[in-house]
Amino acid sequence: MSINLNESSVGTRENRLGSITGYSGRLSDLVERSHCGTLGNHERCFSQSSTCNSSCGLSQLAGIRDVAVINHAPSGCTAVAPGIATLDRQMATKRGVTTDTVFIGTDMDEQDTVFGATGPLKDIVREIYRRYHPRAIFIGASCVTGIIGEDIDSVVDDLRDEIPVPLAAIHCEGFRSRIWASGFDVADQAVMTSLVKPPKQRSNKVNFKNFFESARDEIIDIFSNFDVEPTFLYVNSTVDELEHLSEAQATISICGTLGTYLGNALEEHYGVPYIRTINPLGVTGFETWLREIGKVIGKSDKVEAYIAQERAKYLPQIEKLKGELEGIRVVLGMGPGYTFEVTRVLEELGMEVVWAAAWHFDPNYDNGAVPPSMDHLLKNGSDFKLSITDQQNYEILNILDHYQPDIYLSRHPGTTVWAIKQGVPALCVTDEYMIFGYRGVLRFGNSVLDTIRNRSFEKNLAARSELPYTDWWYQQDADALMKEEL
Repeated sequence: MSINLNESSVGTRENRLGSITGYSGRLSDLVERSHCGTLGNHERCFSQSSTCNSSCGLSQLAGIRDVAVINHAPSGCTAVAPGIATLDRQMATKRGVTTDTVFIGTDMDEQDTVFGATGPLKDIVREIYRRYHPRAIFIGASCVTGIIGEDIDSVVDDLRDEIPVPLAAIHCEGFRSRIWASGFDVADQAVMTSLVKPPKQRSNKVNFKNFFESARDEIIDIFSNFDVEPTFLYVNSTVDELEHLSEAQATISICGTLGTYLGNALEEHYGVPYIRTINPLGVTGFETWLREIGKVIGKSDKVEAYIAQERAKYLPQIEKLKGELEGIRVVLGMGPGYTFEVTRVLEELGMEVVWAAAWHFDPNYDNGAVPPSMDHLLKNGSDFKLSITDQQNYEILNILDHYQPDIYLSRHPGTTVWAIKQGVPALCVTDEYMIFGYRGVLRFGNSVLDTIRNRSFEKNLAARSELPYTDWWYQQDADALMKEEL
């Protein structure tokens, strides 16, 4: 699929990839429907609130150091700004660097909605540059600006000669997509079109797309064995680093959902190879990922030496851990970049996945191929019950009540809390590196055991919590939830 860098906007995942947010069935049926073109999105007659692709896209850009993010929106749409700013400063402090990035809303009111506000927006951009001198300025659209037709592209064009730093319009109107991962793609488009420059020469860098670089030191140490240096994106990255992404030896990502657009865009336009494998979670994922990296950068011999060294150290411990995890029944709910990857790891460790829920599903990525995680599961005989449910907690709690798993795993605290209130032991896998590599597998497995062996917290909280769900809801067939909502 061709990626157009002459436009500021990006097609949503629904339109570009055929992604869906509603399905209930089995893995084999989902993939078969994807291949034969009969996969349709099941609409719900009731839907709880989800995440907005605007906050997703703008928060990605706000992680870049010393830039300005302007959300052209009513004040309520910028309510996420304090949390994003605090997190970015915490990440910078942890890294030992400083960031002067600002996240500002234009506070559109009724008059702006009726008469438009591109004039005041230009004044805000000028004042932002005068006060903060950011290295780049990103102007985000909102539902209101999209509905009234505010032309933020023209604002950017009009100010290019006046403001001497890169400017970019971010088309992340919340109503454009039900899939917040579309915000990742819009952020990548802004970086590609406004910051990345054509290559002058190849460097010894690899572009590493991740969320919060919590395993930064470990990854730097790993790649030092192969004589390459990772450039982490986007938290704590600099404009200078982003300008040189086209010179890297390869692009890799901790999550296929997160990295598909940037990786494919750099490969298509600048010839930077994009590593497309299962994620480096679990032993199989980590080794598959490393071997493909070694192949692409021409360091297979050094990769094999590293794998042999680490295997000798960790595999005996992992094999022992498997015996304790055998037969544990799991329900999990995560974004698709983790649902199918974590499912693979659980099966590798001998646990039984009784239900997997993904917040959305991409039938293919931007290169037109099936996500590697899905391909791997099918080739290895996996087939389990699943649903595509966009953080619909009422569906998750019905599933938990129906299947009574030993543990519930999620990457989003909101669903974890509700499971615990229901009395189900739960583990939040928020850290993207929680199951990364050999050490991550050991940490994760022991965390699972700690969670299910001491259930007093869940029992006490459940006994004192009154949930808003009636017996009637719990009696509904979990396997047919989506069919009833068509």
